[in-house]
Amino acid sequence: MEASEEERMVNGHQHNGDEKPSDKRKKGGFITMPFILANEAFERVASFGLAPNMIVYLMNDYKMSVTKAQNLLYIWNTTNSFTPFAGALVADTLLGRFLTIGIGSIFSLLGMFVLFMTTVIPHIKPPACDQTAHNCQSATAGQYGFLVLAFVLMSIGTGGIRPCSQVFGADQIEQGDPENPKNKNALEIFLNWYFMFSCLSVIIALTVIVYIQDHLGWRIGFGIPLILMFLATLSFFLASPLYVMVKGNKRLLVGLAQVVVAVFRNRKLDTSTLDSDVEYYYGKDNTPCPPSERLRFMNKACIIRDPVKDIGPDGLPTNPWSLCRVKDVEGLKSFIRLIPIWSTGIMLSVNTSTSSFSLLLTRTMDRHIGPHFQIPAASFGTFLILVIVIWIPLYDRVLIPLASKICGRPVRLSVKVRMGIGLLCAFASVLLSGIVESIRRHRAISEGFENNPLAVIRMSAMWTLLHSVFFGLAEALYAISQFELFYTELPKDMLSIAGSIYGLSSTFGNLLATLILNLTNSITKRGGKDGWIANNVNKGHYDYYYYMIAILNLLNLVLYIFVSWAYGPVGERRKAVAVTEQNEQELDVLKGTGEVEEEEKDMLKDKSALSKVD
Repeated sequence: MEASEEERMVNGHQHNGDEKPSDKRKKGGFITMPFILANEAFERVASFGLAPNMIVYLMNDYKMSVTKAQNLLYIWNTTNSFTPFAGALVADTLLGRFLTIGIGSIFSLLGMFVLFMTTVIPHIKPPACDQTAHNCQSATAGQYGFLVLAFVLMSIGTGGIRPCSQVFGADQIEQGDPENPKNKNALEIFLNWYFMFSCLSVIIALTVIVYIQDHLGWRIGFGIPLILMFLATLSFFLASPLYVMVKGNKRLLVGLAQVVVAVFRNRKLDTSTLDSDVEYYYGKDNTPCPPSERLRFMNKACIIRDPVKDIGPDGLPTNPWSLCRVKDVEGLKSFIRLIPIWSTGIMLSVNTSTSSFSLLLTRTMDRHIGPHFQIPAASFGTFLILVIVIWIPLYDRVLIPLASKICGRPVRLSVKVRMGIGLLCAFASVLLSGIVESIRRHRAISEGFENNPLAVIRMSAMWTLLHSVFFGLAEALYAISQFELFYTELPKDMLSIAGSIYGLSSTFGNLLATLILNLTNSITKRGGKDGWIANNVNKGHYDYYYYMIAILNLLNLVLYIFVSWAYGPVGERRKAVAVTEQNEQELDVLKGTGEVEEEEKDMLKDKSALSKVD
């Protein structure tokens, strides 16, 4: 069957008319996607399938107290939040994304193997309790250390896989001409489907794997994730000859540090005393595209004041801590300019932290579907992920083609518009949660259950799905678009760091949510009151808490609109570099003809205009 035009455009098979069919096929493209998506899907099913029941395993088989088990899991989860950032630095500065994912997959596989062995070898964990003597032997230091080794290996694996997998997949997409709308949309299409597969994997992990652990035991319950992780590692390495492999930039961190120092050292440089034709340092083999006007004060780090003193005979700066490449300056600029937009994603994690409240409230509502089947209260969280899984193909394959057909031209929402709509949906989700809770609380009191927080009222729990729908849309629109924005704006050698930044927003969001909750609870309990977050959900005012979070979401949306406007157009710097590269190539072609001198004049005009880009 003939490949679609869209696939030919991005899968590496596109050829110019004068190319021969025997030309060597380019690497990357959609042909690598099954291997990358399989690696991601199997890894997520394996890792997420271990987490939900882990506290039960620690308490029952390792004879831990609730506090000790919870503390161990808290340390493990916290470690999993920060190792991806370390893995991103390793990938971008040393190993590259392919090796980082590969090594991370091996470490995860080893960690799951060690964990599986605790179910096979009896002496690795404490013996079963003596029921007659009511005596339970706790784990020895060696047994505890063997268990911790499994967690450490899996955390290292998480640090290698999570920040790089999505970026590595995006590296395979050959976008070609940035002005071609089909090429520009290739990245968005990939990210949509990648995110959908990730969510679908989590659903399988939280349902199938957990069910197996509950009904077939730990040996099979831990063995299946081990097999899946082996398949994930195998599928990733099988396609290694097909991958586009971006090497790590060993001088990345040093280069960024040099920019910071150079900006500080040159802070008093008066550019008005320099010649009108300011000369910038581009470095060897770099496109001579002038720096942008955004954060203009940083441009002083790449201005050549005296070519004789500043540039050595080898063409390198005599002092790289006073003179930096334009590329390094622009890379740090891009990172700094994205921080305000990144910060608006913290509120999404604050919203996620209210899911435990949803569990408490949902179990007091009617959860029946039909006369005999009742949905577990904890399972309502899977509806949010289902919304994401349904929305992504619906948006990509139905809504966008339909809109394009109606308008008679290709239609695509810009990345910043999608992020804004996502934050609007987040605000609506929390607001609806407050309205539903207000109705639930009023009905519980009217039915005489004010002092009975466990009583089930005559109100369907399906009303809580309004929150799931809107928050699922928020996650799908904002998370995908934020990564796409980072991928578009940051230099190639900083993209793994971009992949880890979203995880850091979740960490900060959880800390902020804890602060908000503690302050709210402390203030509303003054004077001996029950407070908004009371143990008795019918006496508390969880609806007020939701309304407060909704107001914070609204303020966050306003903040996003402002910082998005202040940021300016997306992709302008890459377009500027692409135009300059094209002009350089055209000039090379024209060399040796009488048109060169005139062409060089035109290029100087283009460079002058490009210095004002963004």
